[in-house]
Amino acid sequence: MKLLLQRVSRASVSVADEQVGAIGRGILALVGFERADGEEQVTRLTERMLNYRLFADEAGKTNLSVRDVAGGVLLVSQFTLAADTRRGLRPGFSLAADPQRANDLYLTMLELLRREAGVELASGIFGADMQVMLVNDGPVTFLLEG
Repeated sequence: MKLLLQRVSRASVSVADEQVGAIGRGILALVGFERADGEEQVTRLTERMLNYRLFADEAGKTNLSVRDVAGGVLLVSQFTLAADTRRGLRPGFSLAADPQRANDLYLTMLELLRREAGVELASGIFGADMQVMLVNDGPVTFLLEG
C-alpha cells in the first residue's frame, strides 16, 4: 500500500466537470493498493496519516498532525501508485490489487476516516477519471508505505 500525503491549503476533486469533494487546510491523500494489502495495512496507514506531523506549531516546527489542527482529509484512489517503475519506460501493474479488492480497501479506509471526530473528510470516486486541484502548502509531500 502506498499513501502519498500532500499538505494543502485547499484541494478538490471533480468528475465530469462536477466537484465531488473539497477541503480547506489539511491533507490530500492519494492511495494505491497492492495485491498483498489487507485491512491491517489500511488501519495502520490510516492511523499514521492522522498522526503524521505535517503542520507547523507556534514555533514553526513541523510538530502537528491533521488531528491537531482540525484539518481536512481528501482521499483519492490512485491506481498508478501501485506501478512497478524499476525498469524500462513503461510502468507495470502486476503488483497492483485487483479493482474489486482495491475498492473494498478504499471503502474500509473511508469508513475509518468517517469515524474520526474533528477531521473534515472528502473523497474522490473510486475508478473514475478524476481531476484533482490542490495548493500544496510548502510544498510538503511524504510517501508512506505499508
